[in-house]
Amino acid sequence: MSRHPNLGARIVAPGRCEFRVWSPNRDRVEVRILTPQERTIPMTKTGDGYHEAIVDARDGVRYYYVLDGIQRPDPASRFQPDGVHGASEVVDSNFEWHDAEWKGLALEDFVLYELHVGTFTPEGTLDAIIPRLDALKELGITAIALMPIGQFPGDRNWGYDGVYISAVQNSYGGPRALERLIDAAHQRGLAIVLDVVYNHLGPEGNYLREFGPYFTDRYKTAWGEALNFDGPHSDDVRWFFIHNALMWVNEFHVDALRVDAVHAIVDHSAEPFLQDLTTAVRETGRHVFTIAESDLNDPRVITPKDAYGLGFDTQWSDDLHHSLHALLTGEKVGYYIGYGAASDLARVMSTGYLYVGQHSLYRGRKYGVKPNSADGAQFVVFAQNHDQIGNRMLGERLSNLVSPQKLRLAAAVVILSPFLPMLFMGEEYGETAPFQYFTSHSDPDLIDAVRRGRREEFEQFEWKGEAPDPHDEETFRRSKLEWREDGPLRDFYGDLLRLRRRSFRDLDLNKVKTFADDARGLVTVQRGDVLVAFNFSDSPQCVEGTTVPAWDFTLLSSRA
Repeated sequence: MSRHPNLGARIVAPGRCEFRVWSPNRDRVEVRILTPQERTIPMTKTGDGYHEAIVDARDGVRYYYVLDGIQRPDPASRFQPDGVHGASEVVDSNFEWHDAEWKGLALEDFVLYELHVGTFTPEGTLDAIIPRLDALKELGITAIALMPIGQFPGDRNWGYDGVYISAVQNSYGGPRALERLIDAAHQRGLAIVLDVVYNHLGPEGNYLREFGPYFTDRYKTAWGEALNFDGPHSDDVRWFFIHNALMWVNEFHVDALRVDAVHAIVDHSAEPFLQDLTTAVRETGRHVFTIAESDLNDPRVITPKDAYGLGFDTQWSDDLHHSLHALLTGEKVGYYIGYGAASDLARVMSTGYLYVGQHSLYRGRKYGVKPNSADGAQFVVFAQNHDQIGNRMLGERLSNLVSPQKLRLAAAVVILSPFLPMLFMGEEYGETAPFQYFTSHSDPDLIDAVRRGRREEFEQFEWKGEAPDPHDEETFRRSKLEWREDGPLRDFYGDLLRLRRRSFRDLDLNKVKTFADDARGLVTVQRGDVLVAFNFSDSPQCVEGTTVPAWDFTLLSSRA
């Protein structure tokens, strides 16, 4: 990838800016500088389809690219102060960092806390997160996982409709606010994980096709046009996204990238894009990790490149969530079909997957392969996350579905597991505000299409009620946290995280032994010299002479 050039606008000398964009099908591209006075400068086209120019411009200058008389924002824009249809802005990479002592975390020390910037605080900005970092660190969190922050339409969105993947959302505070947050986090010993979306772009403000063959008609995705990762000109399409990943790592000091829905990326290359991506991140020389969201139960995702895998360091494990959720709630519809036995959870606890080749009722086919890894750090587990809450029709959190006792049990399963635990914002104190799906598009037809799509998503479930309107601003407002830094449940989470650090740091799955009794709703997990017994039933259960209360857990010393 070293042959590929920088993209977007880059200050190369005082008052001088280099502009570069890939547009191989255009013979003429110009850069139109809007401030302090408007001027249009022709760009030089290179042999490999890039257009470039070095002009007088400084930090804060607004600009467009002009394609045959039509002006469009920069696909690699660092900032869109006026939104997805407005001009791009030059951003100098001259931030004064104070994190020289920060060396990053070992992967096994990650305790993730997923949050949505817009609903985490009343202000809904990156800067507003900073005053809450100390409380999260005191709780035992080690890594803040930000949902996508690339520029999306309007001022409220989950972030998966982003169209400018390198531009930090304007309503969140823009790139300088992200730098301030990461700098503050590192000074407190906290890592930052950034959720990136490389499987599609959102529909509104998506002008990328006008620049070149970034998309392909050979494949389809559930969310929009498929990206061209394996067709003609795909080398430069790959570079566009890898350039973005390296920007977050090198310019913004991000500690890990969570790559959204890798299963939605269709790529038949012998050396896939995702393999190129993980390799490029690893070769930065920084202590940075890649995390895959994958529902494939395919261990190639977390297999090293040398063994013909994609090379991700770790992946989300939906199987633990589904097994735990079905046990706690009794829900067994939609994708919860086939889950709900204590033995399901026990199997996940020993391998990271439940489905390792057996028939899946939900998929109607056999599914998954057993991982060949015994490293529990290769799996991120959770009782709640943005998808599992927000993709319910009413966006109910687990605190709205089960008793406080069951919430404690869920926390114990996740935090004392031999994997990397992740909390969803507010979970630690039992937040009851929903997390619902919200958007702020401007196209009436698109707004109606999103509404219809949400209704159709819920047809496989038996949920009652009416789906909230994603475009209604009240849907967004009711999803904001009612932040609390105290309470018995939060104290309990803190105790569990301290216990994890003290007695459960070894994530070697070869040392984990599990047992399940489906009739009694009992799961036991041997972790070193400690046995953890989880009771998923309405009756107390006896384990090695010790009574485990209903919907509770108990730690026992091992006899082994």
